[in-house]
Amino acid sequence: MTVYESAARLPGLPLLHDRKVAMVHEWFGATGGSEAVFLAIADLLPHAERLVLWADEGVETDRLRLSQSWMSRTPLTRSKALALPAMPLVWRTLTNEKFDVVISSSHAFAHTVKLGDPAETRHLSYIHSPARYVWSPDFDGRGSHPALKVPRRMLQKADIRLSKHVHAYAANSREVQGRIKRFWDRDAVVINPPVDVDYFASAPAEYQYQSRDYLLGVGRWIPYKNFDLIIEIADAAGLPLVIAGSGPEEGRLRQLAAAARVPIQFEVRPPRERLRQLYWGARALLFPAHEDFGIIPVEAQACGTPVLGLRRGGLLETVIDGETGFLIDSREPAPYADALRRLGELWPQRIQEHARTFSSDHFAEQITQWIDWAAR
Repeated sequence: MTVYESAARLPGLPLLHDRKVAMVHEWFGATGGSEAVFLAIADLLPHAERLVLWADEGVETDRLRLSQSWMSRTPLTRSKALALPAMPLVWRTLTNEKFDVVISSSHAFAHTVKLGDPAETRHLSYIHSPARYVWSPDFDGRGSHPALKVPRRMLQKADIRLSKHVHAYAANSREVQGRIKRFWDRDAVVINPPVDVDYFASAPAEYQYQSRDYLLGVGRWIPYKNFDLIIEIADAAGLPLVIAGSGPEEGRLRQLAAAARVPIQFEVRPPRERLRQLYWGARALLFPAHEDFGIIPVEAQACGTPVLGLRRGGLLETVIDGETGFLIDSREPAPYADALRRLGELWPQRIQEHARTFSSDHFAEQITQWIDWAAR
């Protein structure tokens, strides 16, 4: 990351303490990685307004001080794909308030929000990814919704036109930095998202001395996460598998698991404590998906657990091939099964050491430096 000239800020005072600041985010889910980034930035800006399109059921909006848009009162909240074409309009009608600095946390259209005169308001945007539904419709399969086919081209043009006022971009990975340049022709600095590595590393002794006799898959059960391949890998390796998460693919995955020759256990929505225990008990995390960044592989490495994943996207930054895991140029199970036989070459201490480079403290230092510089 570029080293910025330090901005004048009095020690002990919050970031941008003398400016009226708004933070905006897309829809706010209960456990998403982008939400964690939003809250980590918000912690540095305790006086900022927090604006979101809507919050999912179960989110404690009062405690988190989240203000929801008028879209939260419509049926569109039940379908993100159908809501997408309306988002640019919502972001332009969010509030009549004017702000000195606006910081958006965007994986769809939050970066198009305009809360004030661009000549007087600094707009910074942290990008989790340009909207994959719009720009990369085949990336994970969800962008092929029939309702998006016709307006996609219009949305791409609107995305570029409505975001010209953004003064500075940060990307969560080099993968996303490249997309920002390719799709929007804009530069961005890379600031990897924060991971609570201390929590996962500091597990109770009974977790740390488990036998590590199973493979682990963690994440949302949707097609592009390739949990069907994870089942095939475990079957080819002859090792038990634990699948943790939830999602619409659950029924299909349970059918595939029933036909496998190895024991497969499903952990539906495990709490954080249970997930930490699962990481520490796993021989390896299987992660054969093309991710923007991928917080889960870092959490696993914080527990000394190696990662076997696809040599694509964020894993190129989070996994050191041959040191903290193995990266595979294939979507076939055999190369992963072969790599599992080489796990003895890896040192858990080195794996944990690497994970610490993605700590929350490291993120806070980098994002503070960027905001100090970009908000001038």
